[in-house]
Amino acid sequence: MRRHRLPNRCCALAFALVAAGAHAESDAQVYENAHARAARICPGYSTERAGPGIKAIQVGALRVLAERDVTLCPDRRLDAATPVVWYGRDSVFAWNPEATGAVAVLATRVDAMTRRQDFPVETRVWKADGSEAAGVTVSAFERRPTPAAGY
Repeated sequence: MRRHRLPNRCCALAFALVAAGAHAESDAQVYENAHARAARICPGYSTERAGPGIKAIQVGALRVLAERDVTLCPDRRLDAATPVVWYGRDSVFAWNPEATGAVAVLATRVDAMTRRQDFPVETRVWKADGSEAAGVTVSAFERRPTPAAGY
């Protein structure tokens, strides 16, 4: 008896598509995960400060950031003249949530870096007008302390 392999291949393809769909996250879940990651990593995190910045990022860009383990952190220590920083070694985008225009600059820079898949190791700083700042000193990124385990 001759056996046809076409139905088996179709079944395998169908199962693969169902499995891939089961792991797909909704847009709302992607935004929620970005907040959860920021809450774990960013010192001084608050939903009020992080919300506008995270919400300004398109969901597709947030998915790319999640794949690359990039965190979005509001940081009031940043100067209003240079309110957005990419900490390459830490894979963190930080912005001053109180600086005028910082959220727009953050959204533009994240969009550009995720489209090009260009995530440099060095630190980059942007001015409030969106242009890159050269020769500027910024505070180093410091992760939120992790709680001691095994009391």
